[in-house]
This record gives sequence, C-alpha cells and structure tokens, in this order.
Amino acid sequence: MPTVAENLSMWNDSQFWSQNGDEWSEAWGGTDLLWMTAVLPRIRQFIPAPTILEIAPGHGRFTQFLKDCCERLLVVDLSPLCIEACRRRFASEPHIRYYANDGKSLAMIADESVDFVFSFDSLVHVEADVLQTYAEQLATKLRPDGIGLIHHSNIGCYPKSVALCRRIPERADESPLLHLLFKALGKDDGFSVRSYLMAKGILINTAGLRGRSVTAEAFAAICQRVGLQCIYQEKISWAYGRYLVDCISIFTRKGSIWERPNRVWENPGFIRDARKVSQLARQLPPRPTSVYGIEQSQ
Repeated sequence: MPTVAENLSMWNDSQFWSQNGDEWSEAWGGTDLLWMTAVLPRIRQFIPAPTILEIAPGHGRFTQFLKDCCERLLVVDLSPLCIEACRRRFASEPHIRYYANDGKSLAMIADESVDFVFSFDSLVHVEADVLQTYAEQLATKLRPDGIGLIHHSNIGCYPKSVALCRRIPERADESPLLHLLFKALGKDDGFSVRSYLMAKGILINTAGLRGRSVTAEAFAAICQRVGLQCIYQEKISWAYGRYLVDCISIFTRKGSIWERPNRVWENPGFIRDARKVSQLARQLPPRPTSVYGIEQSQ
C-alpha cells in the first residue's frame, strides 16, 4: 500500500479527478444514489450535528451533502489540490473551513469541538499507523458525546489470499501455461489475467490499494487503547466478489450517550446491493430540465 508521501503524490495529481471523484460512485449509478442508499442510512441518527469534521474529502464528493447537515463543517485533506478544489466548489458556503494537513495531523482542530467525524472511501488507502494517529487525536477532538464513522480497510484479514493474488502473473504471456489457456479462450498475449480473475471474484481485489496492515479488529483495538469505543462495525465487499476487504466503523468516546458493546456485521452483499440500486436507476426516466415550471439543476 502507498505510504503517506505516495498517497500525496497520487491524490494531488489532477489526472485522478476527471469527474471530481464521481467516477468512483459508478457501482451505485451516481454519487447521489451512493449517498442516499449506502451512506445516509448508516449516519442518519448522527446528523444534523452542530460541527462536522470530514477527513479526506477529495473534491467534495460527500462534502456536498454534509454541508447542509451542520452549522460548521471542517474539511481536512493531505492534498492541497483537493483542498483548493473544495474551496472553489463551495465558495458560497461561509460555514466551511478548509485545512491541508500532513496526512496524519489534526492539530488545527480544537479539542472537544467536533460532534461528528466522517470519512468514506478515502482512509481505505492508509495503513494502521495512520489510523492510530487519527484515532489518538479524535479521542480529544470529539466532544464528550461526539461520534464518528470511518470507512477503512479490512484486507489485512486475508494475508494468504493477497499473497496468492500477487503470485498470479499480470499478463497471460508471462506464463506459458496461462498463455495457452487464455489463447484458447480467444485472449491476446497482453490479456490481464490477474485483473480478469479479480473481476470474476476468484482472486481478492488487490487493485483497490487497501491498507494491508488494517483489519476491523485492529481498528477496534486502536479505539480501545486511545479512549474510544467502536459500537458498530460492518465488514463489506467492494468492487468485485464477496471478500470483505473493507469495514465501516462507527465509534464514540468512552462514557458518551452512544456507548455500547461493539456489534459486528459481515455484509458480503454490500456491493451487490449497490449494483441493484444502479440497475433500478437505469430503468427510471431521466430527470427533465424543468418540472412544474421549476428549473432543475443537473
């Protein structure tokens, strides 16, 4: 998995943002559907909230919804390019504050000032040391009854599957046997064997650049050590197959009104449900530019 420096180099490159991050919502048929069907049902109890902190907003893929759920929104990202993109996109929103950090620090956020912290489809790309550093700070940045959701990697629980995937040649012409097999199937020499098997769900998806030292259990243990309590963890599939490569963790400060023993749910159908939403959306008529004489934004 990339280091913090490598993540900065990757996400601070404009070529990664051809659609402002909406390209990664394709499985749901769009970011609005991702928000309404996958994100909002998991956070509706916690918003609106006076002050929300969003970590790693990218180009504002979820910021566009969070901004209407609070009195003050703080966005923190290691990419200056992303922070500037958010500034431009939400220039008319005076209640948003923007901070570029070093990929770990929340020093710019006052202690006990945050009611809800949120990060989705971003911190899956960091390792356990980064998550621990953020958790240590959130234990003091959250108000006594503060709560948060972080979407992070769970691929660390599949070391053998990851090792197997890495042993499979990327191209068919790298292996005489695979060359013959896929040639018989009508594939050319440059055919990507590994990507094909990942897309079929046969191999675990290592192309998603998940933090390989991170598991749901590891994050829950980090929270315990720093004074936080995980109250819900959902191990989910992502992109291809039924491997539970990700986890959605909801946590709070110990002693808060939200505190309870952790509940863990394994949800291998998460990405399957996303595709059902997308399929439904394709059956419905497109939104017209004007309804009842009112112009609709596209």
